[in-house]
Amino acid sequence: MNKYIHNMKITDAVVLGSEKPVLFAGPCAVESFDICIEIGSKTKALADKYGFSYVFKASFDKANRTSSSSFRSIGMDKSLEVLQRVGKELGVPLVTDIHESYQAKEVAEVVDVLQIPAFLCRQTDLLLAAGETGKAVKIKRGQFMAPEDMQYAVTKVRSTGNNNICLTERGFTLGYHNLVVDMRSLPVMRQFAPVVFDITHSVQQPGGQGGSSGGERHFAPFLARAAAAAGVDGFFIETHPEPSKALSDGPNLIPLGKMEGFLEMLKDSWELGNKYQHLDV
Repeated sequence: MNKYIHNMKITDAVVLGSEKPVLFAGPCAVESFDICIEIGSKTKALADKYGFSYVFKASFDKANRTSSSSFRSIGMDKSLEVLQRVGKELGVPLVTDIHESYQAKEVAEVVDVLQIPAFLCRQTDLLLAAGETGKAVKIKRGQFMAPEDMQYAVTKVRSTGNNNICLTERGFTLGYHNLVVDMRSLPVMRQFAPVVFDITHSVQQPGGQGGSSGGERHFAPFLARAAAAAGVDGFFIETHPEPSKALSDGPNLIPLGKMEGFLEMLKDSWELGNKYQHLDV
């Protein structure tokens, strides 16, 4: 299978699908400016060291939490202010999720990439609203979607005249509280758009801790190496200085102190996979 011929331009310096992998990384949610700038500063330095383009990631609202009592947000306005400040101080592009069509325009004034959550990848109005902003659109494959069917989500965004689109793999549902990654989905989706591998949510156990999601982060290095070697254009990683104290998705976050070794491993695997991209049988 051939790689999709188009790239996703985030900024002039950050292009997904180019010769340099893109790292989308940060905390799961905007908890505070201090947490965001700590994570962003450290991760940007490591991305530069190991040859990744860097996009800071944090959700301004966690609208899809398992329980209504779980942390969602410090507020849309305050979260967007934090994101804007982080982007300016670090000089990096930003990505965050949107969950409702009306959010697209306001959020696009702050960030460079609009992320469509996996559960919402079929929502036509949301995809169109994201596309119409002119910003890059990052669509997560739904846990219930066949990889070949993600071409229709891409087509919806492209119908707005926006070709800056990528797809993200994060596993499919197998039974209860369990996700499995089919590595064949990567080359399949790469026919339609550049592909990012979501390392963090591929080891998530949705709802696996009763009122919250669990995770098996010890499997993250194995899946990350496999995806890098299989061939992807970027990686999505959520990280935190103390995952056990994170306000969301703690069990599957990569500890910030482990990120250097993780990124070094990831780049080595990506370069190996890239070497054999054109091998066919």
